[in-house]
Amino acid sequence: MGRRQIYLDYNATTPLHPEVKKTLTEAMELFGNPSSLHGFGREARRRVEEAREEVAAFLNATADEIIFVGSGSEANNTVLSIFACPSGHCMCHRQGAKDILTTAIEHPCILETARCLGDRGVNVSYLGVDRYGKIDLEDLAAKITDTTGLVSVMTANNEIGTIQDIKEAARITHRLGALFHTDAVQAVGRIPVDVRKLDVDFLTLSGHKMYGPKGIGALYVKKGISFCPLIRGGHQERGRRAGTENTLGIIGLGKAVEMRLREMDEERKRLKALRATLIKGIEERIPDITFNGHPTDCLPNTVNVSCDGAEGEAILLYLDLEGIAVSTGSACASGSLDPSHVLLATGVSAEAAHGSVRLSLGRDTTMKDIEYVIDVMPGVIQKIRDMSTGYTKKEAA
Repeated sequence: MGRRQIYLDYNATTPLHPEVKKTLTEAMELFGNPSSLHGFGREARRRVEEAREEVAAFLNATADEIIFVGSGSEANNTVLSIFACPSGHCMCHRQGAKDILTTAIEHPCILETARCLGDRGVNVSYLGVDRYGKIDLEDLAAKITDTTGLVSVMTANNEIGTIQDIKEAARITHRLGALFHTDAVQAVGRIPVDVRKLDVDFLTLSGHKMYGPKGIGALYVKKGISFCPLIRGGHQERGRRAGTENTLGIIGLGKAVEMRLREMDEERKRLKALRATLIKGIEERIPDITFNGHPTDCLPNTVNVSCDGAEGEAILLYLDLEGIAVSTGSACASGSLDPSHVLLATGVSAEAAHGSVRLSLGRDTTMKDIEYVIDVMPGVIQKIRDMSTGYTKKEAA
């Protein structure tokens, strides 16, 4: 019998849904360029537009508000870069308002792009968060000025799972005259996301976070909002994103969205129960731990825990030896030895941040998987602590 394999890193990426895999296999022969006018091209175009309709319906948008891109990171870069356009013709709401306001816990693709734009003359400011990773809406209102062009706040954090009040944040932003963007990569497909109810101007999503293929994402741009492409040189996507469309990826994303529409609500309830069991089991069997993120306003699949006296990387590696795959934070930052910027922003010490791991559940996670993790993880933590010279068990109060 082979070693048990349990995947608990769904926030990094998800396996292809069986129906998505089937659809991709069947579409492999569809090689026509969607821009070509002959029959091969027209068939490819038809499938691309069907997928666009699927994505739009899932978000309660219209098809012409959806732009297919290569990833969530590209979509986020596209939105922020609009506000560095030197011509100024892209800004529709107030001339010259190009400052950007974002949060300290955004994904690196937002934070690094913001830093780059800062070097190019765009004024970027940041909202702090509380110990649970929530922004202060009064602070948001206070920091929007006459020169603020864009506010960008992620819907759900990829490391700790905290969900922001995007509807209220967008309302405040619009009342004060700026545009609003949300990185919803971790949220779309896990919780209901309706762009009309949220009233956002831009929203980004990614296929591989919802059991679709890698290398495909989508950007929602509200109708009437001026737009400046990041990638130029072609008429594709109505001139908003040059380059021959990733037809297979787009078809796969469309199917993934279709399956999310069928399965998401039931899966969300199931994962919420599994998450509660996992938290309870860890809490009862491992001393000197702290859970990170909001206790209730959080993704139904995400658990982030700091373990005193144990390095997160060591926990990851020892769990991997037991067949359990977890993460120490964002997959995009996995090569970094720096402590999580998200946890530091919530007030967690650098030492505690280094001792944190993220366990993220998905459609294939079972109760037996959770029970196995609860059985194995305490021994792993104790083994690491026994090797540590700096750990002393805290006395019970």
